[in-house]
Amino acid sequence: RGNHVTTSLTGVAIGVDVTSTEKIWSSLQAIGNIAFAYAYSIVLVEIQDTLRSSPPENKVMKRASFVGVSITTIFYMLCGTLGYAAFGDKAPGNFLTGFGFYEPFWLVDFANMCIVVHLVGAYQVFCQPIFTTVENWCCHKWPESGFVTKRHPITFPSCGVCYVNMFRVIWRTVYVILTAVIAMLFPFFNSVIGLLGAIAFWPLTVYFPVEMYISRAKIRKFSVTWMWLQVLSWTCFIVTLLAAAGSIQGLVKDLQTYKPFSSAS
Repeated sequence: RGNHVTTSLTGVAIGVDVTSTEKIWSSLQAIGNIAFAYAYSIVLVEIQDTLRSSPPENKVMKRASFVGVSITTIFYMLCGTLGYAAFGDKAPGNFLTGFGFYEPFWLVDFANMCIVVHLVGAYQVFCQPIFTTVENWCCHKWPESGFVTKRHPITFPSCGVCYVNMFRVIWRTVYVILTAVIAMLFPFFNSVIGLLGAIAFWPLTVYFPVEMYISRAKIRKFSVTWMWLQVLSWTCFIVTLLAAAGSIQGLVKDLQTYKPFSSAS
């Protein structure tokens, strides 16, 4: 154990700050938070598809992935290890405001602004498949609707002509407003991140890549490789279920003391 703060290799001590049940739920929620980090694999192909063909996309993305993932891993590992070393078992989910400490205000605001800049790009990348799916479905559903399919030219001085589709403008605006309101209604960062990570982890990070590899490599059923891949897939599926259960329990617990449009870690 640490000398200045309470720390240990096994985390929060049972019977002191939490019960054994609460520790299990918190551990499962933490697994969901870790699984959320694997969301990078979801957007990897999306980014790769937008690159020019020379040099080869796979070589460019391999180098970019190595640099990006290395920097991100170092940063988050430092936050986790140094944060726990500094605050011990009392480490909050939000280092900026988790202690009820909001001064100096400019520093907290600057940090939050950096988070906004960091997430705006990620929000755009994650939303593009949703936008495209809905818009393509509507175009096939109502191909003769001018509101859905017609593009209106708008001339901007010194910028030329920009073509605007009213359905896309309204649909995307409503979507952004709706997601923003939902985020303000449920400001439970750790629980929501854990739930999203759990939901996306198995189907998008494990199941589909494994099945695509089996199909592409023509791996025979019940072969050794096929069996191990299935073990991997089902193990990760169980992890997803456990992480989702822990995150849902965290949301239920947070809702018991929840005040609408208030901040929570």
